[in-house]
Formats: sequence, C-alpha cells, structure tokens
Amino acid sequence: MTEEELKQFKASLSITAVARSLGLDVVRGKFRCFCPKRHVHEDRTPSVSISEERGYFRCWVCEDVRGDVFSLVQQVKGCSFPEALNYLREMYPFLLPGGTATAATSSRAKNQVENLEEPPQETPVEGPVTEDERKKIILNFLKMLSPVDDTPAAAWLARRRIYKPVWDKMLLRTIDDYGKLNEMLKNTYDQEVLQYVGLFNEKGNLKFYKHPLIFPYLDPQRRAFYFQSRAIDSSVQPKEMNLRGTVPYPYNMSALDEKTGWIYLCEGVVDTLTFLGQKIDAVGIPGVRSFKVEWLPLFKNKNVVLCMDKDNAGREATKYLQEVFGNAGIRTIVLGEGMEHLKSSMKEGEDVNDWFGGKH
Repeated sequence: MTEEELKQFKASLSITAVARSLGLDVVRGKFRCFCPKRHVHEDRTPSVSISEERGYFRCWVCEDVRGDVFSLVQQVKGCSFPEALNYLREMYPFLLPGGTATAATSSRAKNQVENLEEPPQETPVEGPVTEDERKKIILNFLKMLSPVDDTPAAAWLARRRIYKPVWDKMLLRTIDDYGKLNEMLKNTYDQEVLQYVGLFNEKGNLKFYKHPLIFPYLDPQRRAFYFQSRAIDSSVQPKEMNLRGTVPYPYNMSALDEKTGWIYLCEGVVDTLTFLGQKIDAVGIPGVRSFKVEWLPLFKNKNVVLCMDKDNAGREATKYLQEVFGNAGIRTIVLGEGMEHLKSSMKEGEDVNDWFGGKH
C-alpha cells in the first residue's frame, strides 16, 4: 500500500465505528479509558474523547492515551502498526483500492445498512467553544453572506447552465465585500475561535479571499454546519476549499429520503447542481475517498448511478465506489455505460457539467 493509499484508507474510516468494533462503549463521543487503574474510581466517568471530525482520540488523564485510528487499534490490542493495519484491512477490505470483501465482511457491511438509521454524530475534542457554539458560528457566518444574484458568482454559475431556481433552492451564497466581512467577524468573535472553527487562517484573516462562491451543505432541516467554497477566477489553484474537518454528509442530503428509487452520485458540487437543474435527484461528495462507510444507510432504499468524470481518475473512483456499495448490497450502475458508441455519449476528459453543455 502506497503512502497516498494509506492516507485515503485512513480518511475513509470512522474512528467511532472502529472503537466500537474494539469493544469500547462510545456514548456521545466519549468512552472509558482502557487504562482504568490510572484513574480515580477506574474512570467511572469516561475520560476519553473522540473527534470523529479529525479522526482522533484523547484521554484527559493519561498523556500517552491519544492518537489516530491506527494508534487506537495498537493501544487497545497491544499490537504493532503493521498488525493494526492488517486488523483494519480485514475489517474494511472494501475501502481499499481494488479491495474485495469476504462473505463475513460483506454481511457485516450489509447489516450496517439495514440496522443504522443515520451516520454517527461528530463530537469534536474540547476546544475554545462547544460543538453547539461552533455550529451557531457557522450558521451566523453564512447569514452574513450575500445571495449570488447579480454578482460575478451568478455569472460564473450561468456559464455552467446553473440558474437561479437551483442556487435559491440550495441557498448558494457569495462573499461580495471581503474587507467588510473580515472586520465584522473580527468584531464578533475572538481570533482563536475563528481559527478553531476553520474560518480564519494562521495570519488572522478570513480564509476565503480567492474563493468567494459558497456551497452550504444543508441538512434535512435546511441548516448548514459545513460548506465548500469555490474560486470563480480560472487562474486560482486549488479551485475549491473546504471548511475545516471531515464532510458530515453528502451534498443535497435531503434527496436521500426513505423512498425507493434512483439517486445520482456525483464527485463535486457543480456536477450535482447540474443534475438538480435538470430536475434529477442527485447528491455529491467532494472527493471519492471522502465517502464514509457510515453513510451507506442513507442509500439503503436507493439504486445508485455513479457519475464520475470520464478520465482515468474517474474510472478508478467508479471502481472503488462499486465495491463499497456492492459489498453493502446496494445496486449501482455507471452513467452512460453501454452507450459509448453514441455521438451524444460523454467524451474522454468530460465531467457531467461539460456533458450538459456547461462552461460556455
């Protein structure tokens, strides 16, 4: 396994799910320390916090009880890193590039889909604000932004054939006066808090100076505690920036209702918005390796159309997602498969937005 594959594998794991697989009783992001003799009353009140967002755990009494998901396995099982990695590979083979599942692991994944109603909630390690306060700050930040109507962001969207009904529905926003917004945030919150939440950089300024188009990730109540930002100047790299932390759920999560039917899964918000403009139910993920196994229950009543880019990376992504969904008993098909001979088929190098005639 290469270093990049190891990084992607780690990002796909839920530290909460791994902790529970090790027999730890995780309740609201905490569990009792596995070194109880070091604690008063043997850690009757749980002292270990889990940050699902960062993939990290920490005991607030034992300095050496902390680390990532690999460290968690090593410390609980008393094993080496290679042994911990093998344990996780056997538990989650379908998350590995080209991985396959045994009958036992395939059954386990399928049972997870049948028994879970929603993904576990993230509970960050203690910081300068509570989790509820962090969410309120993000909501307030989004309220400070402007609608995209009659802005450069609107023109950028229109060139991609994404129009007002869609950006109103998905509550797209833009930063139209960076300086004013920057000062407003500084006057409202402490710099330490803004950096912790992920809005400010190390220099003490709002991060999204070159990425003014904001895509909120709405939950079923149409609240957003996470967002992505996008550059509208083609010379800016990277094109997209994410709010600090892992993605809590797919973009346009409300499309993952309990009704049976088809759902289109895209890599990226823009492709998702393109489908929504065509009145097609679609959800998006910012990157294939950001897809969490814990999201599988959201898809349990759906057949999934995989809509990756028409290039080598897109084909690898498709193969990976076919394995993840397949081992959970969820049917997938590939967008355009079997239609390659038609003139209207997606061409090499195209994405969904290109295919629908965007970027003109």
